[in-house]
Amino acid sequence: MIAYPAMLDVPKELVRHLGRLLATERRARGTRTGTRALTCFYQALLVLVWFRKAEDVTLLGAGFGISRATAYRYRDEGVAVLAAQAQDLQTALRRVAAEGWSHVILDGKLFDCDRLTETTLSV
Repeated sequence: MIAYPAMLDVPKELVRHLGRLLATERRARGTRTGTRALTCFYQALLVLVWFRKAEDVTLLGAGFGISRATAYRYRDEGVAVLAAQAQDLQTALRRVAAEGWSHVILDGKLFDCDRLTETTLSV
């Protein structure tokens, strides 16, 4: 395998911010210093690369020098930390109603599927 440098089109401050959130989470969990394969900054970078480029987690983990299981765990921790920062749906809808917005777009997770190739039989 050949490692190569790549550019990620997100501000460095965003990586730092997520890194600080991850550091706070690690302290809350009681994780000892130096026991993780990646620093909070690099874990944040892994999560943001996954979000931005939709990289395969196994390959992404290999690029960061960690196992597939660790890459999945780090990605899930990062997503959970970000999700904890989000407002719940009711609070968000009340806020936009109070601000007088006419439209709201609810964004969610996209899943790859291949339903068009399935054969369906009607009864």
